[in-house]
Amino acid sequence: MFDYIKGRLAELTPTYAVIDCNGVGYLIHISLHSYSKLSAENTQIKDLSKLFIHQIIREDTNMLFGFAEKSERDVFRLLILVSGVGANTARMMLSSMSPTEIQSAIAGGNVSQLKSIKGIGLKTAQRIIIDLKDKIGKVGEEDELFIQSNNTIREESLSALIMLGFAKTSAEKVIDKIISDKKGISVEELVKEALNKL
Repeated sequence: MFDYIKGRLAELTPTYAVIDCNGVGYLIHISLHSYSKLSAENTQIKDLSKLFIHQIIREDTNMLFGFAEKSERDVFRLLILVSGVGANTARMMLSSMSPTEIQSAIAGGNVSQLKSIKGIGLKTAQRIIIDLKDKIGKVGEEDELFIQSNNTIREESLSALIMLGFAKTSAEKVIDKIISDKKGISVEELVKEALNKL
């Protein structure tokens, strides 16, 4: 699992960046938000750049999604946990609105603002607010998300199981059952126990 990739910015487009890291070019999918940040930071294409990474591995794909800020990656990771919101939809949302605007819309229950994003219908917008309202807080001074610790453990474990190829709905049921039985369980313990039950 990559946390970030830092190297020479070899190519930059509104949808992806190529970072040359010791002779290996990583094609990383980005949002318009990250594109504008990278454009502002790099006056020349050869400048060093750093992107925080979220990797998606499935049978038919191995994709890297990159973010100029950790807070944007945090919002992306929460969004893809919502049923019906895939990685490309989450990236579209972050291209249409800034991470701060998305957080504010969710925290404020602003369905119409989320629905204005291409590909987000009424039901999906409502589901995003219902699923994430308690998990996403207001942006702090350092532009970081405040996420409740229990929710963090649940979401990190769920994300890990999804990355391992398990269906979200079945993984959620198993994780919720384990959390209700064992308070204060760690992410590692939760994932291991869920793997035994899936």
